[in-house]
Amino acid sequence: MNKIDFKSLKALFINCTLKKSPEVSHTHGLMKVSMDIMEKEGVIVDHMRLVDHEVALGVYPDMTEHGWEKDEWPELVKRVLDADILIVGTPIWLGEKSSVAQKLIERLYAMSGMQNDKGQYLFYGKVGGCVITGNEDGVKHNAMSILYALQHIGYSVAPQSDCGWLGEIGPGPSYLDKESNASQNDFTNRNTTFMTYNLMHLGKMLKEAGGYSAYGNSRKDWDNGNRWSFENPEYR
Repeated sequence: MNKIDFKSLKALFINCTLKKSPEVSHTHGLMKVSMDIMEKEGVIVDHMRLVDHEVALGVYPDMTEHGWEKDEWPELVKRVLDADILIVGTPIWLGEKSSVAQKLIERLYAMSGMQNDKGQYLFYGKVGGCVITGNEDGVKHNAMSILYALQHIGYSVAPQSDCGWLGEIGPGPSYLDKESNASQNDFTNRNTTFMTYNLMHLGKMLKEAGGYSAYGNSRKDWDNGNRWSFENPEYR
């Protein structure tokens, strides 16, 4: 099988753990499996823990303009926009993604009304995925929530764009704990690998195509009166 060149791609992994660095993050442990694959394939990989930064709550691009004294998001979002692929990592608490992950989604949403050079919404042409860890249940539930949010604001979702690992019900070992044997879980390793390559495949296709055509999806053109093949039923 011919090897595919992914070297033109950039990926950003945002870990939404509640733990500040350098505390051990089990979510980072699984994210690193995907990061290592991408780096071996030549992708430029960036990563951050959002909790390490002073990111304000809110749904505006810069919350210092809305009463907050400090907001690092305007600088951090430059790393988001520089990446072709965004992977959101989160632990599960009470069956839900972390509060940090919800904050990230809200701040991404704050940017979604902005436009690219084609007049499309800002995240068109970029690819999104998610990595989830925890105990008991919630991987698929949280993947649905995260991936829906990403596609809603313009990210593209490839097949099998999520992966995860769950421990036993109740207190017990987490992903990086040796007794969990999580690193040997074939299902998780397979899905993490498939997710990683599918994100790279779609990212490469979109980058080489220059993103999506603006035919039929440009907010700028719509505001200028272009309706393509749309016909308002009221005027038929």
